[in-house]
Amino acid sequence: MKILILGYIVRGPLGGLAWHHLQYVLGLREEGHDILFIEDSDNFESCYNPETNEMSVNPKYGLNFINELFKKFELENKWAYFDEHTNSWFGTSKEKVIQFCNDAEIVLNISGVNPLREWWLKIPNRVFIDTDPAFVQIRNLTIPKSFELAAAHNHFYSFGENIDNDNCLIPDDGFSWKGTRQPVFLPAWKFSDPKLSGKWTTVMQWDSYKSLSYEEKNYEMKSASFRPYESLPLLLPDEKFELASGSASVPHDLLKKNGWHVISSLLPTRDAWTYQKYINESKGEWSIAKQGYVMSNSGWFSERSLSYLASGKPVIVQDTGFSKNFEMKKGVFAFQSIEDILDAVFQINSDYAFQCKQARNWVEENFSSEKVLRKLLSGINS
Repeated sequence: MKILILGYIVRGPLGGLAWHHLQYVLGLREEGHDILFIEDSDNFESCYNPETNEMSVNPKYGLNFINELFKKFELENKWAYFDEHTNSWFGTSKEKVIQFCNDAEIVLNISGVNPLREWWLKIPNRVFIDTDPAFVQIRNLTIPKSFELAAAHNHFYSFGENIDNDNCLIPDDGFSWKGTRQPVFLPAWKFSDPKLSGKWTTVMQWDSYKSLSYEEKNYEMKSASFRPYESLPLLLPDEKFELASGSASVPHDLLKKNGWHVISSLLPTRDAWTYQKYINESKGEWSIAKQGYVMSNSGWFSERSLSYLASGKPVIVQDTGFSKNFEMKKGVFAFQSIEDILDAVFQINSDYAFQCKQARNWVEENFSSEKVLRKLLSGINS
């Protein structure tokens, strides 16, 4: 099939975000589909430059970033960027984009971060992939422009896999959401050598944006989830914990006092390869989830954690309700308390090499791009 993918790489030229979207492109191409990735500036200062740490209308940095990234995978003619400020197209020409859209059978709108445009609105199957469960639904219920964007689609999938369960507190915005998962294109991830002496790391945003409230319930950020675990390094003095965060709100003094090492997330995410290198040099990942994901029992599982697992790194991650959806084998540990974390570290240290192998196996069983994308496309075409 011809499949259009709407995403966010030029405006967010960072390693983790790049892999998040690129694995849809690589996975669909591997399945034999003709794909085109499109990104759209919208009409405001939406382009981030990590070298200057500024937002602007200038896409130059991001255009160089995506060009090098796609060239690495022989995808030079498989991306396009529309700059509304100059009414210009980059990558694939406007004519080829319009022709592709006229012939396309499916558009996958990842995260809904591209505006409504006439060139993709006539594609028969318009699929919204919600990667920020609970928060997307609240915006749809409270912000007319968000609802208008969502309503332009006719298929709805969410990383909140529990979204249609009775015990899930994701607000009902009126759309018929189904669960889906981040695809992992496994050939792009090498099983790295076990590093028992390495650090527990994670790449995170302390506060991605303002917390939201709906019907007297608060849906908060990772900063709220972190509070019960502030003293974790003090309880495990033989372990090393590092947070790579880009948020200005990070409480550096508090974290340092409690034994955390903090670096800028711009270091490991400079490009797709520095991101992989940072993960490969880690012992594994320890991470919390947004409080809104946890409180709502969303079932969300991090695409970042999947990068660790695909590299053969065990993860200890906060349970958002996902543990009910999988056979929780070794290599992946869901925690709800400090005690759960201490037990997970003990188990991992007891047979680290085995845990690393199981981490990779778990991704292959549950998140391989082949399985995830075939299931997604089957649901769309049914």
